[in-house]
Amino acid sequence: MKKKEEPIRIAQIVGKWIGGGVEAVVMNYYRHLDHSKIQFDFICDDDSTNIPYDEIEKLGGKVILIPPYQKVFKYQRELRRVLRDGKYKIVHSHINTLSVFPLYAAKKVGVPVRIAHSHSTTNKKEWKKNLLKQVLRPFSKKYATNYMCCSELAGRWLFGDKAYDEGKVYLLNNAIDLDKFKYDKKIKDKKIKDKKRKELGIKEDTIVIGHIGRFVAQKNHTFLIDIFNQFHKKEKNSILLLAGQGPLQEEIKNKVRELGLDDSVRFLGQRNDANELYQVFDVFLLPSLYEGLPVVGVEAQASGLLCFLSDDMTKETKVLDSTVFMSLSNTAEEWTDEILTNLKDYKRINTKSEVSDNGFDIEVEARKLEKYYIN
Repeated sequence: MKKKEEPIRIAQIVGKWIGGGVEAVVMNYYRHLDHSKIQFDFICDDDSTNIPYDEIEKLGGKVILIPPYQKVFKYQRELRRVLRDGKYKIVHSHINTLSVFPLYAAKKVGVPVRIAHSHSTTNKKEWKKNLLKQVLRPFSKKYATNYMCCSELAGRWLFGDKAYDEGKVYLLNNAIDLDKFKYDKKIKDKKIKDKKRKELGIKEDTIVIGHIGRFVAQKNHTFLIDIFNQFHKKEKNSILLLAGQGPLQEEIKNKVRELGLDDSVRFLGQRNDANELYQVFDVFLLPSLYEGLPVVGVEAQASGLLCFLSDDMTKETKVLDSTVFMSLSNTAEEWTDEILTNLKDYKRINTKSEVSDNGFDIEVEARKLEKYYIN
């Protein structure tokens, strides 16, 4: 009797798992891969939070905790041991410029395929954080055998124009489960919307502005609150829902209190019901300082939402004609006026086919990733 062939086990370097967009993308792909062919083992920092241990183990994967890269010698020692013991043939690193550290370890223990994946870019306003990015960026290709990115901008930023133009960078879209996020007024989504609004104590005729993202400088919550403050002055029957956690949460709560918006801004914390929250929103707002390709932007458009995004993110984020890019040099009042103008005549529809046509259907993209790993 022929022995059953074991799946290829791939070491996924996630760094500090905090339940952000990168982790969401990796998990989206993992859920939709053929696990008889491909398996993931997640190597995460030991101070991670929100790791879905049960789901990963149920799907056949493993979670391996190691010291963070800041503990240089312990990190290298532990990671090399893990990679050596696991006999991995492929290591896929998702920590942008920091990938130089795990891919160095992978090379040292003889892992033949070492993938560096660019998920983001940079912005001048976060100069302290970006200083390390700029120092490490020239070394991004040194220990990698393969280059991957979530968007053209992210690929060119990390690997350079020459590598991108020569076709050496594989573009893997931040694809999602479209059936999970699609909007269909006639079937279940009206019930979900009504139920969730009731659960959150929001009236049916209240305009809901929504945002999902970590409370970090990149997401630009300070300006987001300024926009909503102007919006609320013109539309009193409105509310802002903020889902996510992060180090700047208390600072943003203080700003909300100072503006007297306590009753109109809700902090929902870390959520696992994002698909239902999108059904509650009327408008999705993402004024980020920079992004690679934000998965929340794709999810919001897949939910048929009217979306307003900063133009400092990659242009591939715009999937629907209705989505509006706005400059961060525009005032909060100008953002508000644009939202009100577009919202007035907006009709929410099922956008599944448009999002799929733009390459964001996880069922299709997961098959491409399988071939990439196997070949």
